[in-house]
Amino acid sequence: MAQLVVRNIEKKVKEQLQRRAARHGRSMEGEVRDILRDAVKEEAAVPARGLGTAIASHFRKIGLEEDIPELRGFEIKPPSFDE
Repeated sequence: MAQLVVRNIEKKVKEQLQRRAARHGRSMEGEVRDILRDAVKEEAAVPARGLGTAIASHFRKIGLEEDIPELRGFEIKPPSFDE
């Protein structure tokens, strides 16, 4: 098995991990392994979709049939909230 070293974890995070591990009856290392395993499972279960795909699928339910063109290479200008 591979090893992973994580440095500079905040003291509060370490304490919370220790308490969580104790609640689940395992070592802190075992708890971290379980957290990482669950995080990867959740990530793999969600199909990767772009924003355009998500928008198109949302509007497809109400009759959108045309493709939404990609907008690449356009400068994005933030809105101005000045009065």
